[in-house]
Amino acid sequence: MKLPIIAITAGDINGVGYEVIIKTLAHPHIYEVCKPVVYGNKKIMQQHLQMLQSEDIHLGNVQVIDCYPDDTPLRLGESTKEAGAASFAALERACQDIKNGLADALVTAPINKENIQSDKFTFTGHTEYLASVFGGEAVMMMVSDVMRVALVCNHTPIAKVPSMITQERILHKLRVLNTTLQTDFLIRKPRIAVLALNPHAGDNGLVGEEERNIIKPAIHQANEENILAFGPFSADGFFGAGEYIHYDVVLAMYHDEGLIPFKTLDMSGVNFTAGMPVVRTSPDHGTAYNLAGKNVADPQSFAHALFTAIDIMRNRALSKEINQDPLVV
Repeated sequence: MKLPIIAITAGDINGVGYEVIIKTLAHPHIYEVCKPVVYGNKKIMQQHLQMLQSEDIHLGNVQVIDCYPDDTPLRLGESTKEAGAASFAALERACQDIKNGLADALVTAPINKENIQSDKFTFTGHTEYLASVFGGEAVMMMVSDVMRVALVCNHTPIAKVPSMITQERILHKLRVLNTTLQTDFLIRKPRIAVLALNPHAGDNGLVGEEERNIIKPAIHQANEENILAFGPFSADGFFGAGEYIHYDVVLAMYHDEGLIPFKTLDMSGVNFTAGMPVVRTSPDHGTAYNLAGKNVADPQSFAHALFTAIDIMRNRALSKEINQDPLVV
């Protein structure tokens, strides 16, 4: 079988992106399951390699595509305008190559959501940008061996969350999750837990009306469409009692409601953009400027992201084969 070509973007050059990429690609078995291509800069990658001071790391087989100049200033641990421009240049080139059929999937190292902002990038993160490039119905999903968590609101300020919680938005997310769990994770009848917005799931309107007026009707409509959605559940009791083990994914209303328990339970998880025609994953951590250049960054989450992308590609191919019409020649 042809090995998939995985486009890996280096992210912010002053963070831990290159380090976790190098440590992951140093594992010899990587090249048995994929062909990794790093979108960044050879010279800057070599500088990071030298800082690791390890004779055990050899990257002779790794293809690196130069997306920005060799003299891009490297200031480890700092957020700079040049680093933001470099991270976008790599991301833009990788996306274009995928659209042109030169790569099969995308794995992104962390960016700085502030310094990457420009006339070309006016988004709150990777997920929103990739949705604009590839289309589809992008939903942010965190994946680990412990649980999966998806979000109704991705990178939304808390003050704006209530206005973003609509029946249509929740129902849309439930539909995408149901499909992606069937296609990308090969779960025949996914069980989806839906969290509440307010404490105690609104207490029948005593501490909020969203559950009664918005979330419950969305769940009911999903059930009418044969989607196994349950809730809304009060988040504290739901996670505290370990109820998440009974569901294939948890749909949280906003970022911290879902990601705090997710990362508390497992910091080696993966960020997967569900609902897109292109498979994209990333580690579940940020640039970690405080660790940059110290050779202490843990590559486990990035390695999981790479392997998850490969697994999802295979699952999609298998799902397509299973569901094709046997009478069509």
